[in-house]
Amino acid sequence: MTNILFNEKLALAGGDPVIAEPLPADVTIGKAEADAAMRAFDRGSLSAFFGSWGPEFLGGDEVKAFEQEWAAKFNVPHVVSVNSATSGLIAAMGAIGLSPGDEVIVPPYTMSATAMAPLFYGGIPVFADIEPETFCLDPESVAAAITDKTKAIIVVNLFGHTAQLSELAALAKAHGIFLIEDNAQGPLATENGQYAGTFGDIGIFSLNYHKHIHTGEGGMCVTHDGTLALRMQAIRNHAENIVDPAGIADLTNMIGQNYRMTELSAAVGRCQLGKVEDEVGRRQRLAEHLSEGLRGLEGLTVPVVREGCRHVYYVWAMRVDEVVLGVSRADFSAALTAEGFPHSTGYLRPLYMLPAFQQRKAIGRDGWPFTLTDRQYHEGLCPVAEQMYRHELMLFEPCAYRVDDALADKLVMAVRKVHARRHEIAAAAAALRAG
Repeated sequence: MTNILFNEKLALAGGDPVIAEPLPADVTIGKAEADAAMRAFDRGSLSAFFGSWGPEFLGGDEVKAFEQEWAAKFNVPHVVSVNSATSGLIAAMGAIGLSPGDEVIVPPYTMSATAMAPLFYGGIPVFADIEPETFCLDPESVAAAITDKTKAIIVVNLFGHTAQLSELAALAKAHGIFLIEDNAQGPLATENGQYAGTFGDIGIFSLNYHKHIHTGEGGMCVTHDGTLALRMQAIRNHAENIVDPAGIADLTNMIGQNYRMTELSAAVGRCQLGKVEDEVGRRQRLAEHLSEGLRGLEGLTVPVVREGCRHVYYVWAMRVDEVVLGVSRADFSAALTAEGFPHSTGYLRPLYMLPAFQQRKAIGRDGWPFTLTDRQYHEGLCPVAEQMYRHELMLFEPCAYRVDDALADKLVMAVRKVHARRHEIAAAAAALRAG
């Protein structure tokens, strides 16, 4: 490693890259999933849902079995499968009775669906800032955002690390509001031994194709509340048709959608669920290999794991201190890319910078539901999230690549090589700008 770090030219300067070939993709769909899919095909029905009350209202054999197996795995009494985690978030908003003008506290630093889900029922997203170490909602910022209009908090267990779930659950309970967990990135993540996704009133998991386990598209909603489960089942499958026979007296948001999972997806999902421990564990070991190999490097901070928590590393997120490092994140990133280390920077713009919020226009031509609120979404609203986006975060995706120990060592070497010669990078960048 010494020769690589100190004697070889940077790839940007004409040297050989540490990793010469693209990393192999991580493919987790194989013969077992094909056999499961054929099981559904052999039954001759790829969906067994009926949009009317009766045994088929809850789907077919594969869907029901998948929900039961998910419930057993995550120690919850009620599971509602859906065709995406986005559908699950929208169904959750409907199930809690969200109504026009109600406020929902959301993080600014997550996939856009989290903040968009309340809009479908006229809810007003209110952004709270994130913690700089785990990038999840800061409970102090959440507490400051609660008003008499607050209906719910949507917390995201970002990158596979739990937010401060116990504290947020207690805060929600104290104010009589709902806590919804967007756990799309955190299957098997835990806080003090309890699974992420099971602390709130409803938890939503993703089965999108690039998650730890997947069905191509799909999602699972979990809850300890039977009434919320029934309401999500209704919204999933044309609620308006079944409120009478199902005994649903509160018709709030009981206008249904079609968020149903197919038998084919459920069959594949059952197979994937059976190996979730192996898949999550493998990605976790890779991330920890990177962290151990890079811990202590000046100007770089490897992912922090809060005491009592399990981080499952949907994303391995390293922070860059540009001042201490002595080189900009952009220039450091360019050198890393040249060495063959695949990564991205910044994650995404804080969601309140999206046109929908900047122009206050969502549903319909007149800007509803922003017409129901005076809230403005301005730059500087969440300074920690903006700092992470603009200057600090560098991201590697353990779910994207099949990496053995030897290749993991090379990933570490690539970062160490660039770090050791970072002052050359800074000097070259300064000269380029001056010239």
